[in-house]
Amino acid sequence: MSSRTRRVAGAGALAAGLAAVAYPVLLRRWCMTWGATPAEVTREIPGDELMPKPDMLATRAITVDAPPGAIWPWLVQMGSGRGGAYTYDWIENLFGLDMHSATEILPQFQDLEVGDTLPLGSNGPRMRVEVLEPERVLAVRSEDRRWVWAFALYPQGGTTRLVSRNRIAAPDASPVTRLVNLLVLEPGSLVMERKMLLGIKQRAERLSPGRPWPSSVGVAASDRRGAAD
Repeated sequence: MSSRTRRVAGAGALAAGLAAVAYPVLLRRWCMTWGATPAEVTREIPGDELMPKPDMLATRAITVDAPPGAIWPWLVQMGSGRGGAYTYDWIENLFGLDMHSATEILPQFQDLEVGDTLPLGSNGPRMRVEVLEPERVLAVRSEDRRWVWAFALYPQGGTTRLVSRNRIAAPDASPVTRLVNLLVLEPGSLVMERKMLLGIKQRAERLSPGRPWPSSVGVAASDRRGAAD
């Protein structure tokens, strides 16, 4: 190994070491609570009781300039082979998740009920709908009971706060696995979830009541209006 290569390797190791020290102290709280207020972080959401003591807890949120009714259809159609996750599809599909983020409301995926199970790709755990309060709360839990994901909608004047909460259990994780989860998976989850929340916001605001429906979603828009009538 040349001296230059050793210097580069040493600099990389130093940077990794600094990140390992700085992230838990300086950045972890921001990463795990991106966009959420202190009240939203501590507020109980239906579905919390499904995993009272998670190993990882993330509560992230965003303000959507639309009522809950304009956001709800985008939530209930999420999933593999359904409406996707409104994030980076190419990353999701590297893991075989079959995610294709919809740009329109899909009527065939709007009749979600408690007890329904949603696949997470061909090999991932299925997600069971545990809580469904229309236009308020949607919570799903993986069949292995190690992941609970809840979405809650809170009207706020003419806008809505969309809160996403992930509760994850890793009881048998080794110290190395826990370190990888801390330094890689947690920041990575923020990248993906931030994109998802922004994706839902963009879609709901574009198609909220009182706004023009783009021609590309004319069929879905007509179905929604017909159902409302």
